[in-house]
Amino acid sequence: MAINKPMAASRSSDDVLRRMREDWNERAREDAHYYVAFGRRDQDSEEFFSTGHEQVEGLRREMRRLQPSSPRARRALEIGCGPGRLMRPLSAHFGEIHGVDISDEMVARARENLRGVAHAHVHVAESSDLAAFADDSFDFVYSYAVFQHIPSRDVVFHYMTEARRVLKPGGILRCQLNGLPEDSKRCDTWSGARIQAAEIDAFAWEQDMQLLALEGVDTQYMWATMRKQPRGWRLRPREIVPGSANVRRITNAHSSEPVAPVSGRFAALALWVENLTEDADIEFLSVRAGGKQAFISYLGHPDPDSLQQLNIHLPSGLPTGLVQVEIRWGEIILSAPAYARIIPAPPLVPRVVSVTDGIDLMSGVHMTSGAVKVTIDEVEDPSAFQATVTGVPISGYEIFCIDPRIPRYEVNFHLPTNLPSGSHRFEFFAGSRRLGEVSFTTA
Repeated sequence: MAINKPMAASRSSDDVLRRMREDWNERAREDAHYYVAFGRRDQDSEEFFSTGHEQVEGLRREMRRLQPSSPRARRALEIGCGPGRLMRPLSAHFGEIHGVDISDEMVARARENLRGVAHAHVHVAESSDLAAFADDSFDFVYSYAVFQHIPSRDVVFHYMTEARRVLKPGGILRCQLNGLPEDSKRCDTWSGARIQAAEIDAFAWEQDMQLLALEGVDTQYMWATMRKQPRGWRLRPREIVPGSANVRRITNAHSSEPVAPVSGRFAALALWVENLTEDADIEFLSVRAGGKQAFISYLGHPDPDSLQQLNIHLPSGLPTGLVQVEIRWGEIILSAPAYARIIPAPPLVPRVVSVTDGIDLMSGVHMTSGAVKVTIDEVEDPSAFQATVTGVPISGYEIFCIDPRIPRYEVNFHLPTNLPSGSHRFEFFAGSRRLGEVSFTTA
């Protein structure tokens, strides 16, 4: 599948960048912490910076892929740095770290937040070409919660192409994109363009990027990890030796248990493999389970025992019992057959996972905005969802799937406008099945 080619500077891309700058400057002036972390209105700095912990840890794990060198010799670049929420903790791992942002208001806040970090530098992005930076100049380029707000697919891919340019050979790109299926809604500077997994595959192939991870496919938080390789790397001849790889063990991808259900959220395996070639990636490799093609989501960095973790999502329609698993490079079988134990999927258990204010997510069940966000799991027919407030039915639901494998849905609605302040109670149903109740308060 060919991707839409990244466009050079043009009138349409200039208009997108202008709208992005205007909208994000306005959001920064209104409440920069809220629009970056989307947790609570008027967060103080300590709480705001604490909200980036999970993302920082995820990025740090991917830094293990960097070529061995002193952290002081490494340079990093963040695309869409905002007020420096991730740059500040990650600065400890690099001798020099840079951030760019389309919003000069965000950059001004980042400079203030990074004032005590001498090797951290932030810049206003005049366009999406990263023109301020030289070719082959960064070890690590990353981006989180930025591309999902860009309304132009061309601009997203242009940023990614530029990330490749500024990376050193062997450097790592780690970026998050909105991987939800396409819909008919118009993109804007909040709900940006949606990018499909096949497009990332095509980009990596065309750009000679070694694709190492493609996680969260079909969700809003799809992550991709790529390593920059020399031009022509994809097409260079290779001598692939049949049987050269060895699957040492197989576990569930979510635990150390040696089993996986045939479907559902835990229908994923981790293959622990030795002797994979350095060129291996999730495009060159394929995995067959029970003779069916599995989806590879992650190829890890070799651990001290030289084992690499290769994660797969099980294909549909597998039988239960022992299922043969093999790794291939094209039609060449790389590994001797290994076996995974596949068990029946447990029954779906419809349930409410979380209930929060729809705007101030960190306020929990203290409803401050009148909007409500409910997350539900394993409901076969989400259109049958119903909520009541103190026995009075709610209407006007907005429902969309946020993870089809579980399946998980987000339901948004508004409280009745005449609801008095104080304590109240939700009851939730899926058709005739009661999902439970949650007490909440209103201001």
